[in-house]
Amino acid sequence: MLITKYTHACVRLEHDGRVLVIDPGVWSEPAALTGAEAVLVTHEHADHIDVLRLAGLGVPVFVPADADIPGIAVPGLDVTRVNAGDEFTAAGFSVRAVGGRHAFIYGGQPDCANLGYLVDERLYHPGDALHLPERPVETLLVPVHAPWLKLDEAIDFVRAVDPERTVPIHDGMVNDRGLGSINGWFGRETDHGYRWLAPGEQA
Repeated sequence: MLITKYTHACVRLEHDGRVLVIDPGVWSEPAALTGAEAVLVTHEHADHIDVLRLAGLGVPVFVPADADIPGIAVPGLDVTRVNAGDEFTAAGFSVRAVGGRHAFIYGGQPDCANLGYLVDERLYHPGDALHLPERPVETLLVPVHAPWLKLDEAIDFVRAVDPERTVPIHDGMVNDRGLGSINGWFGRETDHGYRWLAPGEQA
């Protein structure tokens, strides 16, 4: 499976000529969707979904069943709503939805649906939560910065999942100095093949 990281939380997966994209938000590059056959959306926030960009694709878009996404009912957009525990096929990849709710930022807010996606039983994208996949994974996409996140929680999440390799996501609000510190912490405190990818870089 070839992974291409795009800005913030967007990841493109390719295998046997098939293309699946997760969380192409307003900050991610349009190139992430070139040739995409299906899209997975973890939750309704704009940094994870750009409805206008998806509307012209003509491919299946999978979203949480309880997500309240403005404009998602636009004509021509093929939307499938999924729940935690659902298993389905997207662009030839097997997908299992896990989790349920977005992490709280402050005072219990915001509270919205958030699903993590386990792809081909190998790669896990948790969206904006640290819900454990409850099964071994080869590649973990770990959020490394957010208003709802503490660095020690993210490090502990990596240790708890215990993947073979770790690719950081959700880093679009971090400057180079902060990113250097974050990468240093993960490199020192985890032993799970941590590697930061620049937008457009592949692993």
